[in-house]
Amino acid sequence: MAPSVVGLKKKGVAKTQPHKFYIDYSGPANDKIFDAAAFEKYLVEHIKVEGKTGQLGENVKLQREGSGKLSVTSSIPFSKRYLKYLTKRFLKANLMREWLRVVSTGKDTYTLKFYNLSFDNAGEEEA
Repeated sequence: MAPSVVGLKKKGVAKTQPHKFYIDYSGPANDKIFDAAAFEKYLVEHIKVEGKTGQLGENVKLQREGSGKLSVTSSIPFSKRYLKYLTKRFLKANLMREWLRVVSTGKDTYTLKFYNLSFDNAGEEEA
């Protein structure tokens, strides 16, 4: 009878695949509302690695991909939800949260979109 594979474990360091997430801000950036450099600086200063902010080191890398897209590559466990949280905090700090929202458009992508505001004159006609 062949030995069972269930109880065997490999010895050594477990290698994890790097996580790569994208934030697409091309819509607001094309309208000259969104400052990409300030957003990138904000992320560098506020992403926590091992409980410390501002010390990304080799574990987390930010890189601009073309115009209007930022990629975040992490070799340590990193949450996509954490990027959404930091993006929303940046928008709130820069008073853009009322006009922009963060929407997931893929498994590893967030996009900044404008709220669909349609003001009808129905409220004004009643007065």
